[in-house]
Amino acid sequence: MIRLVQTNTLARGAAPKVIVPVVQRAFLSGTAFRGDDAITPPVDTIGAQVAVLTGGDRGLANNIAEALCDVHLKALVIFDVLKEPGDDSVAKLSSQVGIPVVFRQVDVRDQASVQEAVNATIKQFRLIDVLVAAGRIADSNLPAETYDVAMFRRLLDINLTGTFICSQAVGAAMITARTGGSMIFITWIRGHVVNWPQQQSCYNASKAGVIRLGKSLAAEWAHHNIRVKSISPGYMDIALNRVRALDAQNLLWKERTPMGAVDELNNLVVFLSSDASTYMIGTDIIIDSGYTAW
Repeated sequence: MIRLVQTNTLARGAAPKVIVPVVQRAFLSGTAFRGDDAITPPVDTIGAQVAVLTGGDRGLANNIAEALCDVHLKALVIFDVLKEPGDDSVAKLSSQVGIPVVFRQVDVRDQASVQEAVNATIKQFRLIDVLVAAGRIADSNLPAETYDVAMFRRLLDINLTGTFICSQAVGAAMITARTGGSMIFITWIRGHVVNWPQQQSCYNASKAGVIRLGKSLAAEWAHHNIRVKSISPGYMDIALNRVRALDAQNLLWKERTPMGAVDELNNLVVFLSSDASTYMIGTDIIIDSGYTAW
């Protein structure tokens, strides 16, 4: 049996704790693992790595940014299109943690913009070890028969094409450096199931596309030691879901499963970013309190 233990993060006193399997802690710390013995020495779950996070200036991604800062990164670089909230987020994080936190204004739809930001990050920090693609937009309660095609294209361009452009630029840099790395795409359970009665055909299609993109890149880049995975969260108690248009749906969702807290993904993202997850490639992990189980 693999027993789970908690590792203490050191950057902030009230930091979330990261759950890592004991056997993997033994691997990371170089300690021999025998049976059910607990490995007690603290372990650095991320190490001196540089992580790029898209969409990390607000919402769910901002909580992921805080979690990554808490586990001994070398640096965190946030890509987002909105400069003011991005600068505010970086200022807040920088005041709380002891690592460099950098904001780069990037439109993920613009290949040149993404490439420029990736080049600047490599020039400043030499490498990129982790990409967390969490930037997205959403729609809600828009019937397919009257859905604006221009809106459809924009949503796909940001959610799907933007994820590809970012992973392409970072993946090429990892291949050139011959260092490998980890990529985590934040998708959604709507890539697996249709959450009726919410009318979201375009958003669902974009998330299904991101899941398949992740698996395809994982297969293509595995021999470069680039580990691509994705996470499909369930319904989260975030601002995006606290709009009046979703009041009826919120009641239905809460009857079925609890709404996820805004920090529910933190431990998983940290685990997938670390060398503790080196055997996980091409996996999409559903974390939804059992919503898709029935």
